[in-house]
Amino acid sequence: MILRMIYDSCNAQQTVRPKIFFLKSLSSLLCELPAMTEPTLNHVNCPDAEGEHRMAYWQWGKPDSGHLVVCAHGLTRQGRDFDGLAQALCKRAVEQPGGIRVVCPDVVGRGESDWLKDSMGYQMPAYVADMMVLLSRLHAESPITTLDWVGTSMGALIGLVICGTPDLPLPVPVRRLVLNDVGPTLQRQAIVRIGAYLGESGHFNSVQDAADAMQVVSRSFGPHTPQEWLALSRPMVKPVSAAADSKFRLHYDPAIAVPFKLATEASAQQDEAALWQLYDHIKAETLVLRGALSDLLSPETAHAMTVRGPHARVVEFEGIGHAPTLIAKDQIAVVTGFLLGYAW
Repeated sequence: MILRMIYDSCNAQQTVRPKIFFLKSLSSLLCELPAMTEPTLNHVNCPDAEGEHRMAYWQWGKPDSGHLVVCAHGLTRQGRDFDGLAQALCKRAVEQPGGIRVVCPDVVGRGESDWLKDSMGYQMPAYVADMMVLLSRLHAESPITTLDWVGTSMGALIGLVICGTPDLPLPVPVRRLVLNDVGPTLQRQAIVRIGAYLGESGHFNSVQDAADAMQVVSRSFGPHTPQEWLALSRPMVKPVSAAADSKFRLHYDPAIAVPFKLATEASAQQDEAALWQLYDHIKAETLVLRGALSDLLSPETAHAMTVRGPHARVVEFEGIGHAPTLIAKDQIAVVTGFLLGYAW
């Protein structure tokens, strides 16, 4: 049933345009340009039960590159989580013909995307449908020849569903898939922990106050410098009003908690069975990242992912729980090496 729901919601149209060939001299010039320091903010209109909503996405690199990497964030996060990874990919990819395009969406209800009128829309079939619309839009703008997916937690599950659902109308099959600290089996204690704070919008006197508060509930992210943590936290809040002395609130719609908290153990078991079925259909080369202290992705589930489905490779990061932020140099090196095909 979950497979049918996802397929029916993904009726995306694809437009084919001629490939663009770049002069060798232009490629040489691009290699000499400084690394991109800020992404461009874009939007795409996605249909929903109430009409449509706008989904925001942050784009790095060359907008006409045929090599697309989609980076999808976790449940309460947003696309700017991947700034460091995107910059590293763009810097390294100047050595490959055509460069690279990295797109980091704000899943609906988060970041710069619209909030849904119906909170029950904050579920996997709708998220997958939105990503299919995004891929169709990006393919129409410039043909996608190589497609990779990096997902953290919820974003990884979106990628798992996209890669594992047969006959989805993708522009091209996903070539390489990175699943950051999640698998088909989700540990119940982690779900309870996340549910305890999910939906709290918070009010903070400053961005620094917000960063300090978020660090308390995100200790499992592992060690970060104060500068790294502030950079991670800044896109996580928005002013409550337009006043110069406005307080700040968390960026996401508190209603994303509604369907999450309606889940039961029985429905979780059904979802787990469906996710394993999807995982077993994945053809993409797959890398699983795991925080060695993760309470969401167990060692047993990670091992099972190496012996079934795409027979993933697993890399663990010591001293990290749920989930690696892909900020640390060793984490970035693993992901960029996997996607761009060099040893890490």
